[in-house]
Amino acid sequence: MNLKRRKLLVEPPSTAAPDIAFILIIFFLVCASVQPDTGKLQDIPKSESNNESSEQNQNLEVSLTEQTVMVNGDLVPLASLTNKVAQSLAGKTKESDRVVIVKSSKETNYQRWITATTAIEAGGGIITIQVEQEQVQIVQ
Repeated sequence: MNLKRRKLLVEPPSTAAPDIAFILIIFFLVCASVQPDTGKLQDIPKSESNNESSEQNQNLEVSLTEQTVMVNGDLVPLASLTNKVAQSLAGKTKESDRVVIVKSSKETNYQRWITATTAIEAGGGIITIQVEQEQVQIVQ
């Protein structure tokens, strides 16, 4: 017995295509939306390399670690940093005299750094950051 096979025409359902396209559009819009980074706006002066050590000694130096805050080598509580900076910078009117060098250890977290720099700015200081510089010395 010889039966003819019939070919059935099968089409994919076209009702799912708009749904899939809409979901893909939403997916790419969500992935592509970028929010600007928020944070504290700071005006950090450019560093200048001067060989005069007398000018370096005039600047106030704040060292931050995870546990301590030191101003020119003196241990200061973080809560009284604003008063200490204001006392140290009293009478200095030029911007170059009010520069405060901030050194922080790698363990210092972001929140502590922001709190300290806000206190320095509230005390009238202008923040500059000291970055470690690599120096190559040739010994003969």
